[in-house]
Amino acid sequence: MKDGDQYDVIVIGGGAAGMMAAGRAAENGKRVLLLEKNKNLGEKLKITGAGHCNITNAEENIHLLLAKYGSAAKFLFSAFAQFGVADTFEFFQKRGLPLVVKENKRAFPKTESALDVFKVLEKYLKQGQVKILANSKVDKFVIKNSRIEKIIVGEKEFVAKNYILATGGKSHPETGSTGDGFVWLKNLGHKIIKPTPTVVPLAVKDNWVKQLAGVTLPNIKINFFVDSKKSLSLKGNVLLTHFGLSGPLILNAAGRVADFLQAGEVTATIDTFPDFDLGGLDKHITGIFDQNKNKTLKNAIKLITPKGTGNVILSLIKIDPEIKINSLTKDQRKIIVNLLKALPVEITGLMGYNRAVISDGGVPLTEIEIKTMRSKLCNNLYIIGDLLHISRPSGGYSLQLCWTTGFIAGNSV
Repeated sequence: MKDGDQYDVIVIGGGAAGMMAAGRAAENGKRVLLLEKNKNLGEKLKITGAGHCNITNAEENIHLLLAKYGSAAKFLFSAFAQFGVADTFEFFQKRGLPLVVKENKRAFPKTESALDVFKVLEKYLKQGQVKILANSKVDKFVIKNSRIEKIIVGEKEFVAKNYILATGGKSHPETGSTGDGFVWLKNLGHKIIKPTPTVVPLAVKDNWVKQLAGVTLPNIKINFFVDSKKSLSLKGNVLLTHFGLSGPLILNAAGRVADFLQAGEVTATIDTFPDFDLGGLDKHITGIFDQNKNKTLKNAIKLITPKGTGNVILSLIKIDPEIKINSLTKDQRKIIVNLLKALPVEITGLMGYNRAVISDGGVPLTEIEIKTMRSKLCNNLYIIGDLLHISRPSGGYSLQLCWTTGFIAGNSV
């Protein structure tokens, strides 16, 4: 059974990239159909950044910005010249959603609500009279002479002059990003670089970490060891979770840690006082203890430990919590100092796609006309967003790719 309408463009996938592409094509006067297999659009967008939505990165230097995309940088100059960070700011702000720039140039909606970002795009689609069909999973592409002739959705056939594929990668599969697009693209003749969850939390063995789930250790230094040999040191904030370590610092190191895990046993130590050496920290703690010498250790521990960690760290010290500070021996104080300089962690692996913020993999950019996002193998197919093999860290770089590639494809069809 054929759908009665003939479309200029069919966009498959109603995430950030797909919504941008559909809206832009409609803004240019095209008849657009947007197909989404979920019952609602933008499911992953709504949970981005724990619901706060790191909408882009406000790095003004294009060379520094594109360097974050690794080997893809040399391909992306023309794309970002068409729609870059400044264009993202203008797009959302002129539609009533002001942005604010925070630490590490990460930009967020002023409301810090991912739902507000979604609402801007939803209104964009309505203004362009984009037809939306939810609960519509594409089953098949019918190809003839290097062109998509039609697509099959259940018992229906849909036909358009051009098609934009925006089904996402494999991170957060619960939102619908299950890698369907990779299967279709492979069948169309595209090479698919196997996706890996590249920006993910780390799983650990240690119960003390899991006991502190939800606590952030601020301004710490974490040292990673492979078979007891120091291999990486990082400074910043670390979020402790019920499965291990997370937060931007950890997420962006996951790729390197994955390599370490292939090489041997990976452990880590967390230095809660990176600005002190052992002697300096001993002196610092001695000063605090001298001012609180009549307190018990269990009451004084919170004065020298990161917020919310005192009781758990006290259990690791294995010194009588009822001991008075003025009864602590020098050796006992050194146990405390050494632990605060090197909280032990055993890394057991990376969390999978269900915890991944970003996964790489997909179509290599050599198979895409970057100025238009058109496939070089299928001349009425445009490929955008997480279907493209582009590695990047967390910090707004992924959503910027969605805005850039979505806008270009929508503009090009």
